[in-house]
Amino acid sequence: MATHHFSPPRLSFRFFPIWRRHLLVWRKVAATSIIGHIADPMIYLLGLGYGLGSLLPEMGGTSYMVFLAAGTVCYSTMNSASFEALYSGFSRMHEQRTWEAIMNTPVTLDDIVFAEMLWAASKSLLSGVTVLAVIWLLGLSHSLLSLWLIPLALLVGLCFAALGLIMTALAPSYDFFMYYFTLVITPMMLLCGVFFPVTQLPPLWQNVSAMLPLTHAVDIARPLLMGVSPPAALSHVAVLLGYTLCGFYVSLVLFRRRLSK
Repeated sequence: MATHHFSPPRLSFRFFPIWRRHLLVWRKVAATSIIGHIADPMIYLLGLGYGLGSLLPEMGGTSYMVFLAAGTVCYSTMNSASFEALYSGFSRMHEQRTWEAIMNTPVTLDDIVFAEMLWAASKSLLSGVTVLAVIWLLGLSHSLLSLWLIPLALLVGLCFAALGLIMTALAPSYDFFMYYFTLVITPMMLLCGVFFPVTQLPPLWQNVSAMLPLTHAVDIARPLLMGVSPPAALSHVAVLLGYTLCGFYVSLVLFRRRLSK
């Protein structure tokens, strides 16, 4: 049985009805959900951008408002994917036992976990696109290259959904997620160039930042928002894909072990 836990994922198109089921449920609370996910990044963007931005010179070759906007798209996407994969995913798995009900149909756990990752990424895509729309409405960017932030938001969502599902598989209760946000998400937000250039950090922390997925997302987003092709874009994408694939596989192994007990 133990070897079965580590077998490669076996996916089918049966994940789609699960994803659609989550969509239909979410539509009932869509308005409040969107407001909740958008309010936080908008406060950072408008509050810090206009408030602190008026006191700062140009940063990274552009105004602080534009500098912050690129980081906000990535930060918003990361947060949305993480919340959905952690709190909502845990509710469906543990509290509501939705997964248990679904597995009584001809659907595998692999499809359920994949659908959860895809659904969390879908919600985070909505957050990223909404922030991008605000950026355009404020006139912070008019470059067509900024539209590449839409597929980037989906990739970032998949990445952090996969990482979040690892925590969901390990969590004994909702309180466990506070450790993840305090020790992983918040430090990542501060170290990965969302609010200030990574080059301002000491060399040791710059090396740490280079290993974190949010850094690679911001390094793609900021040039695109400025109308410039990001350098080493493929390597940044490869890192995000690597985190996504590894995170999905590790979470799947952990879910197999947890639900087989």
